Amino acid sequence: MSGHSKFANIKHKKEKNDAAKGKVFTMIGREIAVAVKEGGSDPANNSRLRDVIAKAKANNMPNDTIERGIKKAAGDAGSVNYETAVYEGYGPSGTAIIVKTLTDNRNRTAANVRNAFTKGQGSIGTQGCVSYMFDEKGQIIIAKEDCDMDADDLMMLALDAGAEDFSEEEDSFEVITDPEAFGEVREALEKAGIVMASAEVTMLPQNYVELTEEADLTNIQRILDLLDDDDDVQEVYHNWDA
Repeated sequence: MSGHSKFANIKHKKEKNDAAKGKVFTMIGREIAVAVKEGGSDPANNSRLRDVIAKAKANNMPNDTIERGIKKAAGDAGSVNYETAVYEGYGPSGTAIIVKTLTDNRNRTAANVRNAFTKGQGSIGTQGCVSYMFDEKGQIIIAKEDCDMDADDLMMLALDAGAEDFSEEEDSFEVITDPEAFGEVREALEKAGIVMASAEVTMLPQNYVELTEEADLTNIQRILDLLDDDDDVQEVYHNWDA
């Protein structure tokens, strides 16, 4: 991304989230509920739940809050059922945007997502219209300030655990995996005591789009802010070179 620091972006994202921790915890709580429903409440036998717990800890979610969420999801058979809905569309100057949601009301969510695109002069497209421009990958970011391990040793640890790629930036290391290998690689790093700034399965753009017009910058920020404010929205992926 034009030399931008992935760690700095994550730090900025976390700082922004700190101001709205309640929303972040609600989002992760929904993911915990879905993971428990699909694979049970024992993290040892549920890799998806293990990954969500790791994400919760990376966002400073207290252990007792995590445990309460798991117990509630396991014991509440009549709890609200969330389903995944993914929307794809275009922002200013053809930027590609993917919106992943967990919702108990598809009609409400679809209307809100459409509204966000419309207010930013964008448009919702059909399923698959932009996802071909992204690759689904596991991505782990490790801040150099949190890591005492030598870069070569860290690289070998990641690659031996099944990572696809390892790169070093000015202030961080990036580990890329296939989605299927993500859990194993993350757990290997965790067992080695590596502190991860971010660890998630994400959608990485194959190419980035640079926006220079003031109106385009205002509009894409409007789309992203409206999506960020929506409780049903879990993740937003885009190829804007921010």
